[in-house]
Amino acid sequence: MNRLERTFATEDIRLERRLPSYWRVTFNMPPVNIFGPKHLPLLNDVITAIETDSELKVVVFDSAVEGFFITHYDFLTPLEDSLSIPPGPSGLQALPDMLVRLSRAPVVSIASIRGRASGVGSELALASDMRFASREKAILSQWEVGAGLVPGGGPMARLPRLMGRGRALEVLLSADDIRGDLAERCGYVNRSLPDAELDGFVEALAVRIASFDKDAIAETKRLVDVASLPPDVEIKPEWDAFMASLGRPASQSRIGALMARGFHRAGDVENRLGFHIGQIGG
Repeated sequence: MNRLERTFATEDIRLERRLPSYWRVTFNMPPVNIFGPKHLPLLNDVITAIETDSELKVVVFDSAVEGFFITHYDFLTPLEDSLSIPPGPSGLQALPDMLVRLSRAPVVSIASIRGRASGVGSELALASDMRFASREKAILSQWEVGAGLVPGGGPMARLPRLMGRGRALEVLLSADDIRGDLAERCGYVNRSLPDAELDGFVEALAVRIASFDKDAIAETKRLVDVASLPPDVEIKPEWDAFMASLGRPASQSRIGALMARGFHRAGDVENRLGFHIGQIGG
């Protein structure tokens, strides 16, 4: 297998086939890994490849941008760019469709979180089968309510199943930053590890699972999915509510206040989004 066959690469998303049975998907949208409508076709290509490859058993998602896994959706691109993208095979709109398909793919998905996983980053992590975080450097959040928005990628359906209703509501309604050690304690991630140990742990786990029988992996995951995944009917209203909330005066005012502070640019707002969400006032 030559290098071109091993790697699918764009400027923003790279898929590396480390083994026929084990892939890495790396996000590289500097300076702060903002995810927007232009990335949806790229992610769709990756998800389709994950669903259909006959040898793949494990995929790991990580980031090449220091300090950021994925932050949030792109609020500068015209809304029409998102609305014009047709629904995916599940019938859901593009982003929730891809997250649902990732959860149901007959492949183990692992999010390796170093840096900020906010909004879309959190939602991709939640759609993955397992989440491992840097104890010192991971920050997870669903910050949207603090900006007058409704989260759109499935966290209301997924978080209560992971951590219970009360803790899910704390994450969603506080709109605050959750660091790696606390994320582990409340069930947001499988476990947090010292930053120096994260890569080695995830690599060893991925290679171990990739050495097992694909049919046994896929069937075991399918049966766990039956007991644990939310049905699509719970996912669909979230994206609709997110899109509707974008047009409300309250959300426009709050997003404008964040923009004035430096939102969408490298700097303190993106680095400490939870703090700044709490400062923009009523």
